[in-house]
Amino acid sequence: MNHPGNDSSTTFLDPKTASKYLSEYETPDGLSAEEIMNLRANGGLTYNDFLILPGHIDFPPSEVCLESRITRNIVLKTPFMSSPMDTVTETDMAINMALLGGVGVIHHNCSSDEQAEMVRKVKKFENGFIPDPLCLTPNHTVADVHKIKAKFGYSGIPITANGRLYSMLLGIVTARDIQFHEDHTTLLKDVMTTDLVVAHEGVTLEEANQILRSSKRGKLPIVNSRGELVSLLSRSDLLKNLNFPLASKSLHSNQLLCAAAVGTHPDDRVRLQKLVDAGLDIVVLDSSQGDSIYQIEMIKHIKKTYGDTLEIIAGNIVTREQAASLIEAGADALRVGMGSGSICITQEGRPQGTAVYKISEFAQKFGIPVIADGGIQNVGHITKALALGASAVMMGGLLAGTAESPGDYFYHDGQRLKKYRGMGSIDAMERNCNFRDSSESAAARRYFSERDAVKVAQGVAGAVVDKGSIRKFVPYLISGLQHALQDIGVKSLIQLKNEVGSGKIRFELRTAAAQVEGGVHGLYS
Repeated sequence: MNHPGNDSSTTFLDPKTASKYLSEYETPDGLSAEEIMNLRANGGLTYNDFLILPGHIDFPPSEVCLESRITRNIVLKTPFMSSPMDTVTETDMAINMALLGGVGVIHHNCSSDEQAEMVRKVKKFENGFIPDPLCLTPNHTVADVHKIKAKFGYSGIPITANGRLYSMLLGIVTARDIQFHEDHTTLLKDVMTTDLVVAHEGVTLEEANQILRSSKRGKLPIVNSRGELVSLLSRSDLLKNLNFPLASKSLHSNQLLCAAAVGTHPDDRVRLQKLVDAGLDIVVLDSSQGDSIYQIEMIKHIKKTYGDTLEIIAGNIVTREQAASLIEAGADALRVGMGSGSICITQEGRPQGTAVYKISEFAQKFGIPVIADGGIQNVGHITKALALGASAVMMGGLLAGTAESPGDYFYHDGQRLKKYRGMGSIDAMERNCNFRDSSESAAARRYFSERDAVKVAQGVAGAVVDKGSIRKFVPYLISGLQHALQDIGVKSLIQLKNEVGSGKIRFELRTAAAQVEGGVHGLYS
């Protein structure tokens, strides 16, 4: 049948042979990742310089798995990390990133004791069996419980004969026992609950949780055959497990995963020991240029001192040569990106897309994951970074301005804002540095040596718009990434990497005009 506007002599192919006819073309549509990254005329590419062509969809986005290995031994349910910046990641951000399946990296622009206390709060937030619960004796007072509540945020305290673990369990004091008790000098033996529901040593976590559910109590003490307290289980942790199924948990316990940054100066070794004592899982070596003898020596020190109990993310780097140095030294993951962040003003590395691809291609031969740090502005950029080989993205500006980021909101011209600054900004480097263990801010030491008399800014300070809570924002990123992978036609990040490597997933360069076309345009307001 002839269609209107066609010459009557036109002959069409059978529509049922459309797929077979594709074999007539020498190559699939678009370019492979290798081809697009190695075009000599390109120079380096940023995330906006190319597109990923769509694939075939035969599954819903809910089936897309976002699990990713971010170090040699740690796998996250979602490939998201918050940056170690003092306007991005402290306790609240680290806790909530871990609850939502990622991990927060606590900054070190503070004293070592302050940083260790932040790590400790993250680790204490959620537990399975609590192996070292804080105990009191019957002769402590209600005031002692209130002090614990103020410092640690909980008040379910086991009462043992000598106030220690492996001592006879006598009772428990909960918030309910002291809530309306005005006399703070009252002894705990006069207010504690002695009618206890307990589980016995050897019980599994699943069995203990079931006892906790049925008992309707806030805490479940675990005792040995002599009636001595050996551990504790909390109802609040049970609820957290139900509400946050993606939560990132430590390799060695059921506690939330926690990462923190340190520098490469000699006193950073003392800082690191405090962080490890607080329960640290991942250390991020925070240098503006990671390929240095100082970072290599720090990596070797950490491996010698802590072995495989502490994972090391080294960087920042942008070349294969830099990567080789850190891999040989023993790094468990590499942080890629120099000058590509939204508040950086010196791009001393290379465009981020090219940097991620080149280093990922090299590092995967040694089983070393890559973390794309910088340049992430939206879900599309996250997708592209992961397609180019990154195992996770580290976000600063994208998470700044959320309720969980440090700092207070303020209003300007009717807009609710929060401060956000680069760690290379003069503002961050001149932060009040009366630290007991340093005469200089970590931000300054990251970018300069102690002998530098003049500090030249490599970042700026500013403000960002209120983004609300990451408990809503990160799920939006998760859903957006799942939809993006569905559009590409892959069900997991592993499949994404494999099909990019094989050339099945195709890319296309994006001209300046195409970037304008792909953005919001043509609106009256």
